[in-house]
Amino acid sequence: MSEVNKESKKTEETVKKEEQPIEETKKEETKEIKKESKKKKDKFQDKLNDAYNMISSLEDKLLREKAEAINFRKRKEEETARLLKYSNESLVKELLPAIDNLERAIDMETEDKEIGKFLSGFKMIYCSLVATLEKYEIKAIDGANKPFDPTYHQA
Repeated sequence: MSEVNKESKKTEETVKKEEQPIEETKKEETKEIKKESKKKKDKFQDKLNDAYNMISSLEDKLLREKAEAINFRKRKEEETARLLKYSNESLVKELLPAIDNLERAIDMETEDKEIGKFLSGFKMIYCSLVATLEKYEIKAIDGANKPFDPTYHQA
């Protein structure tokens, strides 16, 4: 029995000795797995941070593009309004000398009845032209006996 006990003890010691390296190996493997896991986690965290940074920069770029589009639209609307407001400027500039000539003709005094009829016709044409110009907010400026203002008057 004693031999069986001895053998049994030897077997137990052998098993214990064999178990110790297995436990140490398991601990080392666990540490290694944790290190790898941490590396992967850090790698994914870096990728996530990069993605957040990219999203932030794209959002900023989108906001800037929207603002630029809004500003462009406003500039276009202002330009269109200005063009519409002054679209007939050249036409009116061409008509003004003819209107001035009609005024001079109307101011003529005559005793001849036939010429008076022509002058009354001129007066009707003149009144019609002036009414049309006023309809489009083109009004005469009273510049008589006033100092010349280059922002308001034209030489």
